[in-house]
Amino acid sequence: MSVPEVKEMLEAGVHFGHLTKRWNPKMKKFILTEKNGIYVIDLSKTQECLTKAIEAVKRIRQSGKSVLFVGTKKTIKDCMKEEAVRCGQFYVTERWLGGMLTNFSTVKKSIKRLEEIEKMETDGLFKEITKKEVLSINKERAKLEGIFSGIRNMKTLPGALFVVDSEHEEIAVHEANRLKIPVFAIVDTNSDPDKVAFPIPGNDDAIKSVGLLTRVFSDAIGAIGGAAVEEQKAAEAPALAEVLEGAP
Repeated sequence: MSVPEVKEMLEAGVHFGHLTKRWNPKMKKFILTEKNGIYVIDLSKTQECLTKAIEAVKRIRQSGKSVLFVGTKKTIKDCMKEEAVRCGQFYVTERWLGGMLTNFSTVKKSIKRLEEIEKMETDGLFKEITKKEVLSINKERAKLEGIFSGIRNMKTLPGALFVVDSEHEEIAVHEANRLKIPVFAIVDTNSDPDKVAFPIPGNDDAIKSVGLLTRVFSDAIGAIGGAAVEEQKAAEAPALAEVLEGAP
């Protein structure tokens, strides 16, 4: 899917921002007008930003790096997981655990523990312990699965984050910025666009809006074939550096 037409975005409600009393002045450049106490996002700016984001994330994927989708709000987490899986990338949709990026070695230990529990069951070790112990271990497994299921195969840090609602996911954004991992984010009128490398102005609450923008992003990632990724790595590196120049 290419960048959607204004009409399609209007139908999805991408243009609806927050109440005027809940705004960040830094979003002024992305706001078209105010109507009935609600800011209306300039969808031509959304198209411009989305085009830039798509070009950049394609270069990141061509360099062989992965993209981590982050969206833990109840209304949109299913959509985020679906689109991440569809384009073969990783996701965090249940809970962002502090240190998921900045303390990645500890995250890998937790994933290893999950794998150990699964092996205990398949090897029949559950039959050798009490029901109470099995219940306790299964509770631990459920907790680990909820947090880490979307990143359990992520062996290295991602090349980028795609975030819905940078304010809600501020810890993830902060960690990515500390590690100089570029953040692509749908930012509503209450967000600070300066905190992310590639802001995409749009309604970050409505399912239709998030679904449309995330699907476009997922399509762009999925369009990159895997066979030539390594061969393209060296050639794309200079272009990637240029695109990411000035990222926070």
